[in-house]
Amino acid sequence: MKEIKILYLYPDMLELYGDYGNIQVLRYRLEKRGFKCIVDKYSIGDEMPDFKNYDIIFAGGGADNEQSILSEDLIKYKDNLKEAENTGVFFLLICGAYQLFGKYYKSVEGNIIPGLEIFPYYTEAIADRKKRCIGNIVLDVNLNGKETKVIGFENHGGQTYDVATSFGKVLFGNGNKFGDTEEGFFKKNVIATYLHGPLLSKNPELTDYIIKYCLDRRYDEDITLEPLNDEFENLCRKQLLDRFLQV
Repeated sequence: MKEIKILYLYPDMLELYGDYGNIQVLRYRLEKRGFKCIVDKYSIGDEMPDFKNYDIIFAGGGADNEQSILSEDLIKYKDNLKEAENTGVFFLLICGAYQLFGKYYKSVEGNIIPGLEIFPYYTEAIADRKKRCIGNIVLDVNLNGKETKVIGFENHGGQTYDVATSFGKVLFGNGNKFGDTEEGFFKKNVIATYLHGPLLSKNPELTDYIIKYCLDRRYDEDITLEPLNDEFENLCRKQLLDRFLQV
């Protein structure tokens, strides 16, 4: 039986707005197709994982306090994580985790939380705590040459700059900064984004992009995924897209 191994970083501290649902959706869509899904977890004090041994490394959102604590722990594994990314391990990073993998995060008070510097962007919070990029968001995303709309929920005061390759074009919502036209950071094996929701429950096509990438990489073949019945999900997506985009 083919399998996919997922490493969930800091599930006890990075789990805002249902981010754990992303793991559940990946497991569901893998198991419905007869694949095995193994989920390991890492938290502060645990033995260092072999990051290269995983197909997906996932980390969710957290507030400034959590990021400050986790930054000290994560930086110990900076080289190991970079090596895993370079070898093609897929990274799905949501909100606070998105920020931690950049150069740094500057808090409202001006404190600098060092990032892993694996990716070249950086994030700075605006001075007014009451001003946040918050609400539903829709992106136009290109997945292997196919355009698809990605739906999520954003809630962040941090403004992210110097993103070389964004996850998608903003059709509704804010994005990396207030009123931005671009959201997130994207590479073939990296999606770093502010989209909560959880992200994957609203976007089955995106979930299958990740699954196919990981299976193809692990087994060195072009795997065709068996279609699943996404009628309910697509009806929900249509309703949301019609409302947000007013089409």
